[in-house]
Amino acid sequence: MDIASLLSACTIAMVAVFVLLGFLAVLIELITRLFPDRQLPVDPAVAAAISSAVATIFPGAHVTRIEED
Repeated sequence: MDIASLLSACTIAMVAVFVLLGFLAVLIELITRLFPDRQLPVDPAVAAAISSAVATIFPGAHVTRIEED
């Protein structure tokens, strides 16, 4: 196998990978737009547990907002 055919094969493989990754990125974007994440309310028991844990670790601190990453 000469160097030209090896370089050609590598180039074709790299282009195929980029095309496939681009297609997957567009597909994921469409799925996330069609099915957005629902914001569920915070359970009062969970909020109380977080508040008590924060108060135990940092006395005098107050929880003002709870977010999920």
